Amino acid sequence: MRRLPIFFLLDVSESMVGQPIHLVEEGLRTVIQSLKRDPYALETAHLSVIAFAGKAKTLIPLTEIISYYPPKLPIGGGTSLGIGLNHLMYEIDKHVVRTTSDQKGDWKPLIFLFTDGVPTDNPQSAIERWKEKYKRMANLVAISIGDGTDTSLLHQLTDDVLAFNNSNEEAYRNFFKWITASIRSQSQSVSHGSDALALDRIDDNVVSRVDLEKHPQRVDDNFVVLLGRCANTKLPYLIKYKKTIAPSEVIGFSRRSYNLVGGFKVDNEYFELAAGGAVSNQSINTEELVGAPSCPCCGNQFSFAVCGACSGLFCLGGPGEHSCSWCDTTAFYGFGEGGMDVRRTKG
Repeated sequence: MRRLPIFFLLDVSESMVGQPIHLVEEGLRTVIQSLKRDPYALETAHLSVIAFAGKAKTLIPLTEIISYYPPKLPIGGGTSLGIGLNHLMYEIDKHVVRTTSDQKGDWKPLIFLFTDGVPTDNPQSAIERWKEKYKRMANLVAISIGDGTDTSLLHQLTDDVLAFNNSNEEAYRNFFKWITASIRSQSQSVSHGSDALALDRIDDNVVSRVDLEKHPQRVDDNFVVLLGRCANTKLPYLIKYKKTIAPSEVIGFSRRSYNLVGGFKVDNEYFELAAGGAVSNQSINTEELVGAPSCPCCGNQFSFAVCGACSGLFCLGGPGEHSCSWCDTTAFYGFGEGGMDVRRTKG
């Protein structure tokens, strides 16, 4: 039986922490529940999930629908699109059966690439490799989540670049209904002997095609994410802020700041998916950040202590002598005035 290989290549960088990653997890569950009731999908579709951040990892190898169980999605440091693409190409080479003179291979793979930011690596060599060897043999749909994605880069991979700009739960549900309908449509198409891309009708209220001329390249500064380590559990956590523009005290000018979204506990798998260190060489001044959570790991009142020796961020219960969770340097910590620079993650 010829299979329809379907790959989800998912950006799990820090900016996806919190509600976005949970909504994607829930969306994948609903996709599978629905496809398990579809005879065409059950007959042909095999699914795989690949996560990429600073590194890439296969969470689910190519698996038939009936045996597929949606994974828990990790969070990692960075957005290495090139590494994600190279891993995808490796998985295609390893698992997709090619047509030869002796046999009919699998149908064209259908790939859904989700990303919400700009690459933190240089993906150009991977993009060129994709265009040269894989673009004609696969159907890739690139989906920009939010408005901080470099869509001109995605257009080098595929003509099918779509924008999903909503972030509420209902929008995500409708979005994954469209994903499900598109997989069903593709499954029916191959069952009738065609492997041309057969996406479901696009509802602009859910997802829209990207017009490259109207979507120039952007710098991804919509979020600031900081990495901390719990003083008690030694587990990492992320503090996420979202950009807001407010009127300035100077008439006619506006002021950029970042409002707290929340603190989120992650596990040590975060470091497995981070390349070249989790934090970047870019900093942000704390005067641009509004709010700070308690520690999401242990509940310590303060999650925003900065070590003077290593610049690492960690939590503490109150003023006094404390040891840094990163380098074990002991110092006295209290309350200060004015802003200070803290290092951001790679996003």
